[in-house]
Amino acid sequence: MPHFIVEYSANLESDVAPRRLVDAVHKAVQASGVFELAAIRTRAERREVYDIADCDPRHAFVAVTGRIAPGRDAQTRQRVADMVLDALAHETAAAFETRGLALSVEISEIDNAAAARKNNLHARLATKVA
Repeated sequence: MPHFIVEYSANLESDVAPRRLVDAVHKAVQASGVFELAAIRTRAERREVYDIADCDPRHAFVAVTGRIAPGRDAQTRQRVADMVLDALAHETAAAFETRGLALSVEISEIDNAAAARKNNLHARLATKVA
């Protein structure tokens, strides 16, 4: 944990590569210092069908959802959300100047009573030579 999902409108790809969005979010989450590197997962989901505000086809969105294990206080979660939003704003600055663009970040805690996990990333990164 955590998982960060970068959901974006397909029309934004003409201005911002999805890879840049994923990289920016991943780096912001890492820079927060809240999570172990081996725990961070970031991915993108392109949305083909959407309506935004008055349905102007130039309007676009990026909505980041962070799902984290429980235990971080509200102030910490808000700090991470702000860092991710700042990273998104930086990556989409040119698009923000030329079109309607909605950016959002929401971080929620996963209910561990209904979750299961298994990975070997912590052990692999511990033995990786820098």
